[in-house]
Amino acid sequence: MRPSRRLILTSALAAALAPLAFAAIAPQARAAEPNQILNASYDVARELFEAENKQFEPAYKAKTGKEIKVNQSHAGTSKQARSIVEGLEADVVTFNQITDITFLADKGYVAKDWQTRLPNGSSPWYSFPAFLVREGNPKNVKNWDDLVRDDVKLVFPNPKTSGNARYTYLAAYAFALEKFNGDVAKADAFAKKLLSNVVVFDTGGRGATTSFVEREQGDVLITFEAEVIGVKDAYKDKNFQVVVPEVSLLAEFPVAVVDKVVDKRGSRQVATDYLTYLYSPEGQKIAAELNNRVVDPKVAEEFKAKFAPVRLVKVEDVFGGWANAQKTHFASGGKLDELFVAQ
Repeated sequence: MRPSRRLILTSALAAALAPLAFAAIAPQARAAEPNQILNASYDVARELFEAENKQFEPAYKAKTGKEIKVNQSHAGTSKQARSIVEGLEADVVTFNQITDITFLADKGYVAKDWQTRLPNGSSPWYSFPAFLVREGNPKNVKNWDDLVRDDVKLVFPNPKTSGNARYTYLAAYAFALEKFNGDVAKADAFAKKLLSNVVVFDTGGRGATTSFVEREQGDVLITFEAEVIGVKDAYKDKNFQVVVPEVSLLAEFPVAVVDKVVDKRGSRQVATDYLTYLYSPEGQKIAAELNNRVVDPKVAEEFKAKFAPVRLVKVEDVFGGWANAQKTHFASGGKLDELFVAQ
C-alpha cells in the first residue's frame, strides 16, 4: 500500500522540524548531564592540568560510568576573571591569586563563602617566586638584593595583568620592608629599582618564560618555583640554574566552582568532583611531580627532598591581607602606578 500524500508531507515536515526540535531540547539535555566542563586557569599551569585531567577523566568514568572531558583555558588570572564576567562559561577556576576569585564573588559568579568549601582555604597546593638564571649563574644572583643591581636585567610579567607578577612585586617589597626595618620610603625605592631593571613586561607568566628562554632576554626570570624547576628540566641543553631566595612570599593557588555557570549548565556535581580530586593522593602526587608544594602531609613528605628550604612570609602578615594589598599597591593610582610613573 502506497503511503498517502498527507503522510508523506507530515513525515517531511517532521524531518524538517527535527533539527529545530533538537536545538530546543539539546541545551536542557546538556544542562542536565554535561559531558564536558571548562577549567579557566593561570598562564603557566597548562602542563599541570593536562596531567591532572588525564588521570581525572578515566577515574570519573570508573566512578560514575559517565564520560567527561575537561577543557582548559589559560591566561593571566585577572584576564580570566574578566572573561568569565564577559561570558566565558568556565565551570571551575583554578587561579593563582585570591583577589581574582573575590572579584568573581563580588560579581555574583562565585559563592561568597567559596574559601570554606574545600580544605586549606580552597588552595590544594602552593609555591612562591623563585629565580631562574643562565648557565653558571654569571651574575652571581643569590637573593632579592642582587635583582636591584645595575648590571642585572630581569624578566617577569606585568603586575597589572598577572597574578604571578603581583606575587613577585609583593615578595620583593616584603623583603625590602624586612631589610630596611619597615622603612616604607626605602622599600618604595627598592621596588622602583626592581621594576626599572625589567627588560620586558609580558602579560602572563608563560610569555615571560618565552622571552627569557627563547628570546634570551634578561639575566633572571622570576616566576613561581614550579615553573622555574619545570623550565630547567625542559631545557637541559641550556643548563639553567634554579635559585631559591632565602625568603619569599607564599603563593596560594585557590580553586572554586563558578556557581553561576554550573547552575546554568547542570554541572555542579562534576565540577565539585573535579576540584575535590585535586586534593586526593593521586591529584596531589601529580601536582608534586610537576614541582608544586602540596598540602597532603604524606605526599609532601614523599617529595620533600625535591625542594630547597625557604622561609615564606604571608600577604596577610606583611600587607594586612589581599584586599589591603590590592587597595594600596594595585588599584588605579596605587603604589604600583606611582612607582611605574616615577621610573
